[in-house]
Amino acid sequence: MLPPPVPLSAIILLAAGASTRLGRPKQLLPYQGQTLLRRAAETAVAAALGGPVVVVTGALHEDLLPELAGLPLAVVRCPQWEQGMGASLHCGLAALDPAGVLSSVTILLCDQPLLTPAVLRQLAATQAATGLPIVAAEYDGVRGVPVLFAEAVLPLLRALPPAAGAGQLLRQHPELVAAVPFAGGSVDVDTEAGYAALLAGHWT
Repeated sequence: MLPPPVPLSAIILLAAGASTRLGRPKQLLPYQGQTLLRRAAETAVAAALGGPVVVVTGALHEDLLPELAGLPLAVVRCPQWEQGMGASLHCGLAALDPAGVLSSVTILLCDQPLLTPAVLRQLAATQAATGLPIVAAEYDGVRGVPVLFAEAVLPLLRALPPAAGAGQLLRQHPELVAAVPFAGGSVDVDTEAGYAALLAGHWT
């Protein structure tokens, strides 16, 4: 008999948006010698330790591909990216189906430049220690991405409406959620002022 498949821990990096608030592609903004997308993708690959990594693109698919060249990951374009984060999540999960049984899926964005592989590994360690099926980063008094969903709650993730994000599940099921402090999670790049503050080192 063949041994049972070993569950894999996967990562989905969402990079489908058009950066309408910023007015230019945030995925391609440079920070410390890399674009935000390349930085996030390398962080995901390092944290995955050989597990599958999927990057979901949308509005800027062709423009983003060069930034992902040479990395051991899959890229999928979400045709319905304008519908919302849930649509992108569904695309990412569908791309993971051929990988087989998943022990967990971690969701991250490309506009949290202070994210490190250590933070992502801490999510997994906290899930193992607490047994709670959802582990979210906590910053500024809220829980959000990056967030890990264990196998038991992946059906909830698959059932998200296209316009909803993972945060909806954190609010609906607080009893299932553990938290990992990540002060740097509050640093995202949605505006020119936020990007200028990042470059000026106000967040380090």
